[in-house]
Amino acid sequence: MQQQPTASSAADGERPPWDRREWYPPDGVVTTTRKTIAAPQSSKALGLNPAAGRGRPSALTPGRGRRPTAAPPARAPEGSRPAPELPPTHAALVCVALPGLAISGEGQLTGRGLDGFYRGGRRLLSRCQVRVGGREPLAVQARMTGADSARFVGTLRLSPSAGPDPDVVVERTRRADGTERITLRNAALRPLRLPVEVALGTDLAELAAIASGKAGPELAATVHDSGLRWATAGAAASVIADPPPADALASAGLLRWEVELAPGGTAAVELRVRLDGAGPLRPAGHATAGPLAPARATGDDPRVTPLLETAVADLQALLLRDPAHPADIHLAAGAPWRCGLAPAEALAAARMALPLGTRLAAGTLRALARTQLTDRSPRSGLIPGPRRDAGPHLPPGCTGTEATLLFPVLLAEARRWGLPEQEARELLPAAERCLTWLRTTAGDGPYLPDPQPGGPARCDTQAHACRAALLGADLLDAFDRPGAIELRQWAQALQTAFRADFWVEDRGGGRPAAALAPDGRPVPHLGSTAVHLLDTGLLGSGRLAPGLLDPIQTEQLARLLGTPAMDAGWGLRALGAKEAGHNPFGHRTGAVRVHDTALAVAGLAAAGYEKEASGLLKGLLDAAEHFGHRLPDMFAGEQRFSGSAPLPHPAACRPAATAAASAITMLTALAGIRPDTPAGTVTLCPLRSAPIGEIGLTGLRVAGAPFSVRVSRLGLAMVEEAADGLQLGV
Repeated sequence: MQQQPTASSAADGERPPWDRREWYPPDGVVTTTRKTIAAPQSSKALGLNPAAGRGRPSALTPGRGRRPTAAPPARAPEGSRPAPELPPTHAALVCVALPGLAISGEGQLTGRGLDGFYRGGRRLLSRCQVRVGGREPLAVQARMTGADSARFVGTLRLSPSAGPDPDVVVERTRRADGTERITLRNAALRPLRLPVEVALGTDLAELAAIASGKAGPELAATVHDSGLRWATAGAAASVIADPPPADALASAGLLRWEVELAPGGTAAVELRVRLDGAGPLRPAGHATAGPLAPARATGDDPRVTPLLETAVADLQALLLRDPAHPADIHLAAGAPWRCGLAPAEALAAARMALPLGTRLAAGTLRALARTQLTDRSPRSGLIPGPRRDAGPHLPPGCTGTEATLLFPVLLAEARRWGLPEQEARELLPAAERCLTWLRTTAGDGPYLPDPQPGGPARCDTQAHACRAALLGADLLDAFDRPGAIELRQWAQALQTAFRADFWVEDRGGGRPAAALAPDGRPVPHLGSTAVHLLDTGLLGSGRLAPGLLDPIQTEQLARLLGTPAMDAGWGLRALGAKEAGHNPFGHRTGAVRVHDTALAVAGLAAAGYEKEASGLLKGLLDAAEHFGHRLPDMFAGEQRFSGSAPLPHPAACRPAATAAASAITMLTALAGIRPDTPAGTVTLCPLRSAPIGEIGLTGLRVAGAPFSVRVSRLGLAMVEEAADGLQLGV
């Protein structure tokens, strides 16, 4: 298994987003760019002993005569180099139709920061500056018009004596597929003859180089066809203009037109950015028959309509095809930093998107099954994944552990939502290997260490493991496969040990420990990863699998999640505000994480804690409105106050797969949809408090057919459309 992180193994740790990105280049081969910077904290510096067993508690643990001891705060490694300045994305408009991207600010592509058109992680054009009559238009509006397009409007006053009104309106429509249309409209009462210039330039740099400040200078251009071309040792790109320019000056990277505009008349120029040797961009999300149903939401709260519409559009924009198996489609983690297959995020997002159909889940499972280790080593059955930073209290965790545990869960739940039995049967061997890896790695102990071997027993890892064991056993029984009894027995032992060893008693009523160190000491800080204890998974007949906490502990956790220390008013903080090392901008130490917040809403609603679920749901709805209904994967966890707005995180992905899918989870949680397609039933468990009034969800898919449900202001749910023969469960 992966070694405990040390200074010498720093390259295996989770990188900041500019140091580890997954991209699909033009040839469809997945590549990963890594650049080693400061090493993560070693296990010794964090107070963890990797040689001390498999996480079994010592004789003195909280609740057994010993006070909990927090891990020492992390210190920066000596001699570490300063981190490169990451170009901010919080104010950028990011158009996505993978593998294409277009990133810009108010309109002009200046060549600074991340500005430009991208394909497969390479910047094809970095500068596109328009001048009309020798002047740049005044930017008056910049907004997204879809997941893959943005509209920019600017104005020009050519006759100052005529008053404050502009004479010319310049509209630019920019798309992720590499096209830009520039339209000029004469708003004056007289005809105009204007010179129009477009200055172009590029460095053909990889995104990793741009983010780390090593993009290099602009390349020299050559005149090519009806535009310009740039080339370097590894790639070449061109811009073709329609209509062709009157003049093309390669030395200045300039295209010129003379435009005549009658009063009220318009003229347009279209630019097409192309990568030499690559065919036309065909995003997976633009296919006629996509894997996601066109769901819609309506209701008393008008925000639910654009929230779900934007979420579905963002998920479609993030779709990618497996290059070796084009029929299999999965989600990229997010733009601009993680536009490739990240196993844990792809599985988590596909699971939350199950109400939109099972095709995405099937494609994701098949793609990841092909990456599964099948050798004879102890790692056999693992779905590989990079490490993920866990903040100052714990060493990095292995996302491969999370992905391996999510695989059988997604397969089991996709079958409940309507995945055909034959497809489920074909994926069953890979799920069995995941479950075998789980039992082999846990060994005789009740806990699964992460990372392996010798890592701490993390709270969220145990929640993933228990859910995988119970849903995996359910799956094995459904196909008459052996091993279900042993999995349930192990899950029962884990549950018994967890309730005693992971619960830290204090004067506030107690809390779950974030982890047990290998020597049994608890790491008692409270963070949003605790919400995974509420996400137990769906069994047959609409039943939820039993969780690791008892009812009293569940009630206490629900209370804690609703306190201002955890709920920032916009969503859940990654680390409680009262915990040592809290930082509102820390992606693991205090920022609001949208995925965790959505899981909390669904888990609290399922457990009957509607007040806490409603508070988090309303806060995230409010935050989404400030972000134009396109939620980032995280934003600052600053406490909300009257008149405030959520603070963006400058390095967040937006759009992000788990954030977009979180909107689906939150809205469907209001209806509590729990299907069991093999049994021909669907159970509804709506929030009786109807926190946002009446809501209707149409265009969902259950059992392979359209499914629509409405929840009234009284909290009563009614099915309005369903597959023939599907019965309402109790």
